[in-house]
Amino acid sequence: PYISGLSLNLAVTVRNPVTGHTVFARVKVPSQLPRFVNASKDRFVPLEDVIAAHLGELFKGMQVVQHHVFRVTRNEDLEIDEDVTENLMKALERELLRRRFGPPVRLEVEDTITPEVLDLLVDELGVGDHEIYRLPGPLDLTGLHAIADLDRPELSYRPFVPAEAVSIADDLFATLREHDILVHHPYDSFATSVQRFVEDAAADPDVLAIKQTLYRTSGDSPIVDALIDAAEAGKQVVVVVEIKARFDEHANISWARKLETAGCHVVYGVLGLKTHCKLAMVVRQEAGGELRRYCHIGTGNYNPKTARQYEDFGLLTADPQVGEDVTDLFIHLTGYSHQSDYRRLLVAPDSLRQGLLDRIEQEIAHRAAGRTARIRIKTNSMVDEPVIDALYRASQAGVPVDLWVRGICTLRPGVPGLSETIRVRSVLGRFLEHSRVFEFGGGRRPEIWIGSADLMRRNLDRRVEALVKVSSPEHRRYLAHLLDLAFEDTTTAWTLHSDGKWLRHRGETDLQHHLVASRRWRTVDDGAE
Repeated sequence: PYISGLSLNLAVTVRNPVTGHTVFARVKVPSQLPRFVNASKDRFVPLEDVIAAHLGELFKGMQVVQHHVFRVTRNEDLEIDEDVTENLMKALERELLRRRFGPPVRLEVEDTITPEVLDLLVDELGVGDHEIYRLPGPLDLTGLHAIADLDRPELSYRPFVPAEAVSIADDLFATLREHDILVHHPYDSFATSVQRFVEDAAADPDVLAIKQTLYRTSGDSPIVDALIDAAEAGKQVVVVVEIKARFDEHANISWARKLETAGCHVVYGVLGLKTHCKLAMVVRQEAGGELRRYCHIGTGNYNPKTARQYEDFGLLTADPQVGEDVTDLFIHLTGYSHQSDYRRLLVAPDSLRQGLLDRIEQEIAHRAAGRTARIRIKTNSMVDEPVIDALYRASQAGVPVDLWVRGICTLRPGVPGLSETIRVRSVLGRFLEHSRVFEFGGGRRPEIWIGSADLMRRNLDRRVEALVKVSSPEHRRYLAHLLDLAFEDTTTAWTLHSDGKWLRHRGETDLQHHLVASRRWRTVDDGAE
């Protein structure tokens, strides 16, 4: 039978007691039922164990010889030739129907599986030895969310109310005319900052236009609702929806159609690239007829749900240079211009990697001239070869390099003669570290950038990404202090060693708990955030 991707299955061997003939059967664990069965108070049993205990009722008159849990991961990459596709949305929908029949790329089995059953699965599914993963049960732990959501406050983090970066009583646009606002989610409220920025723009009669990128958002998105309200109020609304965002294709196609129906101008980005940058721009007519542009540039998606779980930064600004840059970038995304030079932005795939490489080389030159030099980077992934080679050159020149990498890192720190001045740390905790921060230069005035790009070839070559230069001294101090805390010896973190192994360093300070406590959060008892 066809084995659907990521479905949970039982491989069962049964014997006919009369003939002694043994046959193989597959039982699919129903995805519509709860993953864990509540057997009694605070006791849960995996659904596949319940089914396995009653296999005799499925195979009456037969002897159940053995049973093992397995699941298959299929290749769900989409292949669309955008050069010859007239209607990208329809082509994508056709591919989505085909995707579930992609070839297997991974077979997960319980480590107790017998060789004969495994050989049968391997032969029928056509997977290679390197695609077999033996794991202790239970497989598929996504169902543990249901247990984690139980009302057991003594086993959960203490809830908190995020801070308001700008008072809800203040005029947001008036505040931005006075100074930039740097928001740090989830410590700063997404709802009263970024979401409010779009909602206030939609309701403001002086706002003429809103332009926004959408890569991923929530199922009941207040951002999308605000954009629809703005379009229905007669404002010009342009939305760049990335309908090729992996595993969010269905949702984004739905959003795109909903936005188009409301009168928004929906664009699907640049040919051959994914639009991953996080941008919003509001064009407002001020008193006296002046047009002013207000912008948001972020490191995370416009998603109010993940904004409570993912750590991200966003810059809200009315700076004219940023406004000109974002305008030029939206023209590039929605038209046929080719813009590569910006004032306060670095944009992939044209200038971002080279911009970072130039700044690494600048720090090398500072070090050679006897000046203070330093490089500190916070990113999700570090795998881009040109950037890694440049960081190795910086280390060989004696530049201190600190890297805060949450996930994949193919750079090796602490290798004699190659990377002796490089340290790599990873912070894992209550929130998913998701922001990207780039600091160049030591001393009192470091150059700091934030944005959407990880240091991967796909981000720097095959996506539209944007970093913005942080100009406010106060905001630079905050970001630099955050990096200081992350690399303190007293901060709990995972450290990467020269042999490629991560070891946990237990310090006195939990970084995320410290950020929660230092913001003087108002703790609530109802569990809401």
